[in-house]
Amino acid sequence: MAATFDEADRPALLAALEYQRASVRAIVDGLSEEHWHTSVVPSGWTPAGLVAHLGGAERHWTCGVILDDDPGHPFDEDFGDEPYDPNAPFVIDWPSEKVLAYYRDQTQQTDDMLAATALDSRPRGRHGSADTDQPGSVREIVLHLIEETAAHSGHLEIARELLDGRTGLGLR
Repeated sequence: MAATFDEADRPALLAALEYQRASVRAIVDGLSEEHWHTSVVPSGWTPAGLVAHLGGAERHWTCGVILDDDPGHPFDEDFGDEPYDPNAPFVIDWPSEKVLAYYRDQTQQTDDMLAATALDSRPRGRHGSADTDQPGSVREIVLHLIEETAAHSGHLEIARELLDGRTGLGLR
């Protein structure tokens, strides 16, 4: 039986997702702890906040939307009880090692789920409110994660240049 288009492009999609994640990690590698928590943009986000946001995005799409089952994370109590505010800047006071551990944990959870889930599967959970357009397949969510990670990788590259002058750290 021939693979469907969705499964035939699995290796390329997963490689693209990991490439963008590796770019994020490369950009923040060697960033001083002070700079992890310094904003250089009017909206106020910090590199630490943006990397933690990327981990949260992987968790949301994997656990909340694809699986409709969030098992929790050991760092959850450190997030506090504040509800998610989509208009607030991405900031977090965790040390960089903890931010990276959270990001690694969430990306691994996504990878584990994707290894056991067909790309043409329908998500079990929902994104946003009942009137929000919903993704029709896991493949659409993987494409969204690639897009979001790539966009924020670019943001991090600009921030890194403004923070310490380093350029060309993202993968290409």
